[in-house]
Amino acid sequence: MDPELIPALEEALEVSPGNAPLRRQLGNLLMGCGRLEDAEDVLRADGSAGPATPGLQAALARCFAMQGKASQAIAVAESLVAREDATTDVLLSVCRTLQSLDELDAARSAYRRAVGIDAEVADPVLADALGVAAGAGEAAWTDPDTDPDVDDQYAEDGDADEQGRIVLRIEHGGHPFEGLEIEKPDVNFSDVGGMDALKEQIRLKIIAPLENAELYAAYGKAIGGGILMYGPPGCGKTHLARATAGQIDSAFISVGIHDVLDMYLGNSESKLHALFEYARSNVPCVLFFDEVDALGAKRSDMRGTAGRQVINQFLAELDGVKAGNDGLLILAATNAPWSLDPAFRRPGRFDRVLFVPPPDATGAAAILRVLLKGKPQDAVDVDVVAKRCKAFSGADLKAVVDVAVEGKLAEAMKTGEPAPLTTKDLARAAKSLRPSTKEWFGTAKNHALYANEGGQYDEVLAYLKMR
Repeated sequence: MDPELIPALEEALEVSPGNAPLRRQLGNLLMGCGRLEDAEDVLRADGSAGPATPGLQAALARCFAMQGKASQAIAVAESLVAREDATTDVLLSVCRTLQSLDELDAARSAYRRAVGIDAEVADPVLADALGVAAGAGEAAWTDPDTDPDVDDQYAEDGDADEQGRIVLRIEHGGHPFEGLEIEKPDVNFSDVGGMDALKEQIRLKIIAPLENAELYAAYGKAIGGGILMYGPPGCGKTHLARATAGQIDSAFISVGIHDVLDMYLGNSESKLHALFEYARSNVPCVLFFDEVDALGAKRSDMRGTAGRQVINQFLAELDGVKAGNDGLLILAATNAPWSLDPAFRRPGRFDRVLFVPPPDATGAAAILRVLLKGKPQDAVDVDVVAKRCKAFSGADLKAVVDVAVEGKLAEAMKTGEPAPLTTKDLARAAKSLRPSTKEWFGTAKNHALYANEGGQYDEVLAYLKMR
């Protein structure tokens, strides 16, 4: 295309800023002329210029890759592979962009999905470069959103189902998993420093229905539901979940991937079903899934069907297909919400998604007070210390106290006299540490800026003061 067309296209775009094909054409032309920054500006137009269509996003991913902005390109590309409205042209474009960045697994996923939509787009040369069969499309998976009987694929305990899988025999009246314990937490919201807004959201979603069961029943509102918490590691998501159970004096079951995943086909789904049944028999109960993205990764990123069946089973259990979840409170935490299958965010599943940021100065001060309980101290001004702990996670604040205590222990071993902690000791410890949340926000920022479909990461942008 003739570069001399650029002024004419720019003028046309001013008249029709919402014309996505025109915007994409101009962006591609600018990239072809080496004007990558100008192309990025055109392709990154805000919502007032029209929606960010898959075609525009694919061109933007390529523009980022050409500028060496690998993390931004990958964030945009991965979000496109998960979009239901992505066409084969878009998917193949994304595939080539990911291949250029040496992200071969993601590139293969994009290629397989494109071929799965239309086998005629198979590209033998591209397939050979990716190490896949030219016509290898993505295997179909059953979505509980459209197939309410997805749970029916499982047979009775101890029997083989139609696919030859053996269903575990589990006595649901007993303990289904060795090493998995029902707790009665002795902590509550008073033991959680800061997080006032988050605690209020949990009160509205979980505590209020339990305290006003008759009122909720009058409106036909079930007691229970799901909340997904995401944010940097070490910011108290697990502690908040345990405190929620303590606040309502309910049972608490913490689930890790090792409690569910099994090497034998079909057993993971059976264990997950048994786990939910066990929780339902102990309501009110808080069922907590840590690192939930490991159990609910995007199905579009998976090559085989085994992992997809686990996700389908998980979704069916959240929906209460076979048994109601009344009184079952499901909390989940993840550091990588962009890796979670979008189906989990549907209302009725994890219908509240809460961002758990590092504590602000007030929250940090409250956490420091909790951490300093029982320790010898001399009029410590936690507000002064907290101001020096910007972007510190709860785990980082614990490290501040630990470093200060270690310093006092070293002094005591030299002098033989233990001395109390002071504001100066804690401030010195804080100065020696760096917040562990910076790396997470670097990744989250890319997803929030370039893959924020539906405004799901607006809270991250607000925290970063970018919106």
